[in-house]
Amino acid sequence: MAVRWRRWVVTTLVTLTGLSVIGLVTGVAAWQAAHQLPFEVREDIPYGSLERQVLDLYLPKDDGSKKRPAVIVIHGGAWRSGDKKQLRFLAERFAERGYVAAAINYRLAPKWQYPAQLDDCQRAVRWLRKHADEFGVDPKRFGAAGASAGGHLALLLGTRETRDDSDPELKGISSKVQCVLDIFGPSDFTHERYVQASRLPLVGKALVEFLGKPYDEAPEVWKEASPITHVSADDAPTFILHGDKDLLVPMEQSQRIAEALRKACVEVRLVVIEGMGHGFNGNPTVRQKAMDALNEALAFFDRHLKGQP
Repeated sequence: MAVRWRRWVVTTLVTLTGLSVIGLVTGVAAWQAAHQLPFEVREDIPYGSLERQVLDLYLPKDDGSKKRPAVIVIHGGAWRSGDKKQLRFLAERFAERGYVAAAINYRLAPKWQYPAQLDDCQRAVRWLRKHADEFGVDPKRFGAAGASAGGHLALLLGTRETRDDSDPELKGISSKVQCVLDIFGPSDFTHERYVQASRLPLVGKALVEFLGKPYDEAPEVWKEASPITHVSADDAPTFILHGDKDLLVPMEQSQRIAEALRKACVEVRLVVIEGMGHGFNGNPTVRQKAMDALNEALAFFDRHLKGQP
């Protein structure tokens, strides 16, 4: 246990100092170049008036005769960095399959602390629901997909309703989605490993800056920000992808939320990629396994949001 803890500390330090890149889409440029996808992209559309409240919309080029499902795509970056272009490849894959994909930016720590990130993600869902007719979206068929910190936020969109319903323009519009793809996102900040990290100045830096205070000073905030806390029987069917070599977000984080969802009788699929760390760069075999899992996740979305077998 001590060895695993030290390895996690070292990996976290490396990541926070920028020496490691959490890369989900590295290596797909050739694939993109070889495929002309049937969609258009509208960039930097405001979904609110605050800093970073903009999204890129990926609109399928169809006849528009039928309302389409939508997916909110949420980038990672430890809640303190990243950009909506980070998961462009994933947004394109959804658009290719007939989804309206909205890749969003959201406010970042340390300037903005939780729940700003959640509020922005929920606002993006509600904004797109409000404009459903304009973009040919079915407001009853929404999904969320994210990686790392984005996976955490996607889980929150699937497990809880709107936190702040004070904006009269969006009053009463739901932010909860009907399907979730979580790619190695944390689910329980009250777990011992994160609690210990919060007590170490460097290792816990990203978590403390995101949540505002160390765990010992605000345990209720750490609990409230944990998707596992909000699991209930009406949550969204969830597809989870995690690597068994992930030293930044332990695989048990995905195992714990998967088990909680099962106990609540929510459909959940956890795919563990052997040899994958926090991202799947470098190793072609691991990368192919991860791409196969993503294809399975897309089929999972088709079943729940399109009614396809």
